[in-house]
Amino acid sequence: MKNITCIGDLRELARRTVPRAFFDYVETGSYEQETLRANRADLEHIKLRQRVLVDVSARDMSTTILGDKAALPLALGAVALSGLQRGDGEILACRAAQAAGIPYTLSTLSICSIEDVAQAVERPFWFQLYVMKDRGFVRSLIERAATAKCSALVLTVDLQVPGQRHCDIKNGLSVPPSLKIKNLINMATKPGWAYSVLTGKRWNFGNLQGHVQGMEGVQSLTQWVGSQFDTTLNWKDVEWIKNIWHGKLIVKGILDVEDAKIATKTGANALIVSNHGGRQLDGAASSISMLPKVADAVGSAVEVMFDGGIRTGQDVMRALALGAKSCLIGRAYIYGLGAAGEDGVSKAIEIIRKELDVSMALTGTNRIGEIGPSVLSK
Repeated sequence: MKNITCIGDLRELARRTVPRAFFDYVETGSYEQETLRANRADLEHIKLRQRVLVDVSARDMSTTILGDKAALPLALGAVALSGLQRGDGEILACRAAQAAGIPYTLSTLSICSIEDVAQAVERPFWFQLYVMKDRGFVRSLIERAATAKCSALVLTVDLQVPGQRHCDIKNGLSVPPSLKIKNLINMATKPGWAYSVLTGKRWNFGNLQGHVQGMEGVQSLTQWVGSQFDTTLNWKDVEWIKNIWHGKLIVKGILDVEDAKIATKTGANALIVSNHGGRQLDGAASSISMLPKVADAVGSAVEVMFDGGIRTGQDVMRALALGAKSCLIGRAYIYGLGAAGEDGVSKAIEIIRKELDVSMALTGTNRIGEIGPSVLSK
C-alpha cells in the first residue's frame, strides 16, 4: 500500500487481482459508454480557483450527513457483487468506512446479507433498496433493514429496466461464478482472489437466496434483474415505502429538475443526483452537469448528494462547490476492495481525504461549509 498514490493505482492493482468478469462488471458502463466517459470528462473540465496568502492552518473536513456527524463529506455507495471482488467484501468495506467515520451503503444485490454485515460491524449502515415485483419480499427487506438498525434507506429509482452492459454478456457474468473454461482459466491466475472468495461467508446473493423464487441456478444477472425488477414503479410507491420505513429516506437516481421537485414532495430526506455511474441510460447527461440545476431547483427543501465519476478529492470539492452537501463513491473504493480488501478500501478513502485537504488549503478554504462557487475558476 505504501507505493499506492492515487485511485488509478488501486484500479490497476485490482485489474491484476480480480477475475476479468468481476473487474469488468465494476469498470464498464452501458452500451457505447458515452455517459460513463462524460461523468469523468465533465468533472475534469471544472477548474478550481487557486488562492494564496490565506491562513489555512485550521482546516476541518468534518461535516454532517443527514444530521449525523461525518469525518468527511463522503459516503461509500452501494455496489452489487462486492463480495465477489473480495471474499466478505461488503463487511470489509463497511468496516473501512466506519473506521474512517463515514457512511457505508449495502446493496440489495450484495453477497453478504443485511444480517451478515450487521453482526460483523459496530455501528449502523445504510441499506440500498431495489423494488421488485414481489412486494411482500420488498416489505420484508425493509423490515430486515429496520431490524438491523440501518440508519438510512437508499431507494434506487433508475433501474426498473437494466441498461445493457456488453462486457457482462461477453464475459458470461453470473452469480455464483460461471464455470466456463475461459472463466476457470482466468480465476486460476488469481489465487489470492480465489482463496478469499472460497473462504468467504457466501458465494451468492445473501439478501435474496432462499427468499426469492427463481434465484436457484441463475446464470445471468442481467436476465434475472430484467425479469424481477418492477417496471410499474412510480412515485406513489415512494409513499408506500415511507409507510413501512420510518427512518431517513434517500432517493437515488435523480437526473432531472422536474423529478427532483417531485422527490422533495415525497417527504424524502435527501436525493442523490446520479445516472447510475453511466450504467443505465447511455447518452444521458453527466451527473455533474445536472447537479447545479437540481440543487438550485430544490434549495433547502431536501439534502442534495452527488454520485458520478468521483476519483479524487478535487472531484469532491467540485461537487460541493456546485451544490452537493456530500458525495458518494463506488468504483473508487471498489478498486481498493479488489486490490487489497479492507486495507484497500481504507487506502481509497485516505487518498480522497488527503486530496480534499490539499485542495482546500490551495483554494484558501478552512471548512467544508465554506466550499461554494467561489472556489471555482470563472
